[in-house]
Amino acid sequence: MATNGTLGRKLRMGIVGGGQGSFIGRVHVTAAVLDNRASLVAGALSSDPERAKASAADYDIDLSRAYGSYQEMFDRERALPADKRIDFVSIATPNHMHFPVAKAAVEAGFHCVCDKPLTLTLKEAEDLAAIVKQSNVVFAVTHNYTGYPLVRQAREMVLSGELGEIQAIRAEYIQGWLRSRLESEGQKQAAWRTDPTKSGAAGCFGDIGTHAYNLGRSMTGLLPDKISAHLKIFEPPRPLDDYGHAVIRYENGALGTVTASQISHGRENDVRIQIDGTKASLEWHQENPNQLFVRRNGHPHAIYTRDPNAPYTLPLAKASCRLPSGHPEAFFEAFANVYRAAYDAMELAAAGKPFERVNTVYPNICDGVEGMYFIEQSVASSKADGAWLPLKHPLARR
Repeated sequence: MATNGTLGRKLRMGIVGGGQGSFIGRVHVTAAVLDNRASLVAGALSSDPERAKASAADYDIDLSRAYGSYQEMFDRERALPADKRIDFVSIATPNHMHFPVAKAAVEAGFHCVCDKPLTLTLKEAEDLAAIVKQSNVVFAVTHNYTGYPLVRQAREMVLSGELGEIQAIRAEYIQGWLRSRLESEGQKQAAWRTDPTKSGAAGCFGDIGTHAYNLGRSMTGLLPDKISAHLKIFEPPRPLDDYGHAVIRYENGALGTVTASQISHGRENDVRIQIDGTKASLEWHQENPNQLFVRRNGHPHAIYTRDPNAPYTLPLAKASCRLPSGHPEAFFEAFANVYRAAYDAMELAAAGKPFERVNTVYPNICDGVEGMYFIEQSVASSKADGAWLPLKHPLARR
């Protein structure tokens, strides 16, 4: 059995959610097994026990380990011998189920890889962080855009001072798929994302605005200070925002903007970020992820390509590549880089060795809490007509 890990075996994966009609469940599984360090062996694929069983064949899960609920999966897996039970759980459910599933998984001793946003509310996120802190589990959050090689290249360039002092961050995530009210037509993905009981306090800003915000935090390490936001519903009677804009003041005096839309015609998954420093600026687009633009006044504009063999490619970016330059690497590979970094920690834990819990390569529970604070403060600011509110959470990591 081939494996690139240190355990001498593959990690055993269970998944909650991801049944028929799911998009992100298949992404999680594809990314998780991409490097041959894990295999999917169990799942509670739907809150409907019959659909959960019916979905098992889609993932080649044996029916004996296709469970009708996450509680059943954790109870029965814990009862298995240590060399058979799952090592970790991937959570690919709508937002309202993240907290109960993650809490139960951590308390059962299973490592977690949870989709974002971390929970339905900030209070749930803070409670979960306290539970994780008292455990010995690895907890990763799939802010997957941080896994792109050139995002990691940019982060290393910023943190090394190559751009000078960072003064401005402009991050946006623009989509158009909710221009019409798909939720009224029974479209599953639209229905839960526009339902406050399943999505949380925000719609568009919770679903994709968190990605744009997290990208700026990850790539610069700047700590936020305050936020002023305006969120809007352009397709009433939709109860949650489908467009929003926020201005962020950072502790070093930098200004940032986050714009998120799900009602812009013709836009698909247009994540882009621009960072201005005193020495240089950079720009990266998720829909063209294998190029990073770097500009300096008085110099030719530079295009860094995803090239693991180029002398300019920094070690973390090089280690995040799987293919030679010119062969496109994209969404699945970036997602897999989050898993790969989490696996390194899981294997240390399995060997009884200490592992880093805060300053990790993968987004962790602290990033998840920060994301929830960003959502709730954005909503609160918008309700107060853009009032400036605090944004630095006590768990914020540099």
